[in-house]
Amino acid sequence: MPDRVEIARQTAAGLRRFADHAKDTPVLLGFDGFVDSIIQVVDKRTGIDQYDPIPTIDRFGEKISAAAGQSSNFELVTTLEKLGGNGPIMANALAAAGINVTYIGALGYPDLHPAFHDFAKHAQVHSVANPGFTDALEFTDGKLMLGKYQSLIGLNYTAIENVMGADTFQQVVTRSRLIGMVNWTMLPQLESVWQKMHDDTLADTSSGDRKLIFIDLADPAKRTRDDIARALGLISKLNTRADVILGMNLSESSQVADVLDVSITGDPEDAIESTCAALCEKLNIYGTVIHPRKSAAAAIRSGGSSKSGGGAIETGRFAGPFTAKPKLSTGAGDNFNAGFCLAQLAGLPVLESICTGTHTSGFYVRNAHSPSLTELTNFLDNPPPAED
Repeated sequence: MPDRVEIARQTAAGLRRFADHAKDTPVLLGFDGFVDSIIQVVDKRTGIDQYDPIPTIDRFGEKISAAAGQSSNFELVTTLEKLGGNGPIMANALAAAGINVTYIGALGYPDLHPAFHDFAKHAQVHSVANPGFTDALEFTDGKLMLGKYQSLIGLNYTAIENVMGADTFQQVVTRSRLIGMVNWTMLPQLESVWQKMHDDTLADTSSGDRKLIFIDLADPAKRTRDDIARALGLISKLNTRADVILGMNLSESSQVADVLDVSITGDPEDAIESTCAALCEKLNIYGTVIHPRKSAAAAIRSGGSSKSGGGAIETGRFAGPFTAKPKLSTGAGDNFNAGFCLAQLAGLPVLESICTGTHTSGFYVRNAHSPSLTELTNFLDNPPPAED
């Protein structure tokens, strides 16, 4: 089997072959939208412009626990305000790679929020609601996302239709090769869009012209077991209309496995490849992908899927270019998803799709922006070693 450097260079070559087709590859993503404030929590202030941030979530937790029964003050320093939400970040990454992106979501209504103005220069945007707001407290070992998303609760298919019209929505779906529908957790009525896709919008798609649907539940821990089970059932139904890929981080994959009664033997991270295969088989869908921080795995049905699933399941695992000192970690998973979908659109095999995802994310966390296709292929040509 080729080593990871050789796989990365093969991936770069495949993406370069696709480069001339990227702008002619229409995709649709939706339907959330957030304004993200990237924040550090001050541990010690050493001067007017100097401070030491609290380094880890564990240390922050200790400070919070120590404040029980008394008052405590935490200084928050906003280091960056930017567009956020799983959908906009993923869409922005695909647009950066040259893909023809249409975005439908909560980006400000009736006027676009300034955080999305630059994004709207690179994608065709239909904004149907006001965004939510997220305070992302970043630490070296992860992040705490504090969300305010009241404006998203009413976002459903009817709201989309009322703003852009049923015919326009149908046209966008019909021309798109990929449909990304993410952040189910914070969009309580997103299933109305999935149901519309199944019952109507995709009902006439022939088996020979199946679209790719990418779904990310996005941290479903706050939703009930029955909610998750219902959503997973609808995801399986959607696979009768299109080739559905379910994307998950490590925690999400364990939650999904628990709801589906799929057992994970041993350490969940060590088992991601077999878990992908088991979940793909259980859901009877085209594919699954799991992306922990240091590696990723996927299971894809070779030759595409049929209405009943079918097809042999091919799996792979790849150790990504993890770095312990990212410039920006919020959005890393969404960039992985964008890279994985980019490779699928380019027709790359499973292992190269995982490689594209990990290196898109790896570039993003090192440079605090999503790569262009040229930047990504150059990064793949000379992949940094994975850090411990």
